[in-house]
Amino acid sequence: MTTAQTIALDFETEMNSTRKLLERVPLEALHAYKPHDKSMPLDALATHIAELPHWPKLALQTTEFDLPADFKPTRATSSEELLQIFDRSAAEGRAAIAAATDEDMQATWTFKFGGQHVFSSPRPQVLRSFLNHLIHHRAQLGVYLRLNNIAIPGMYGPSADEPFAAAA
Repeated sequence: MTTAQTIALDFETEMNSTRKLLERVPLEALHAYKPHDKSMPLDALATHIAELPHWPKLALQTTEFDLPADFKPTRATSSEELLQIFDRSAAEGRAAIAAATDEDMQATWTFKFGGQHVFSSPRPQVLRSFLNHLIHHRAQLGVYLRLNNIAIPGMYGPSADEPFAAAA
């Protein structure tokens, strides 16, 4: 199994869990909801999560990315748009990972913000950090939903809202 094939397994698991959670986001009703003044609004957090699956494409098709200091993130305006962004991002990330060779994985990728070096790492480490970043924000989104009495789907097993079904 190649490095990309191994990463693809994790990617698929996380995309399935992420879509299940994003399907529950009532973006029209709670777009500006924040559990704390320092928190991102729901629309910004959910859209960020929906766009993250695209990042492997960026890391695998470039060796360096410099995010402009004045970057303005996209914000989905409806639940339908949020899922469209996610589905497109997941397809792009999935395709980039599937096309990657072990030679591609040997390269180092660099992230800069406003021209300032943030980090450089081997691509496999970058891709796994992108998945970890998505999981981190997905957990935050779960808290937002829980605080608004929205049922949370199971991610790695049952949730308090979706326990294991009893055997028949």
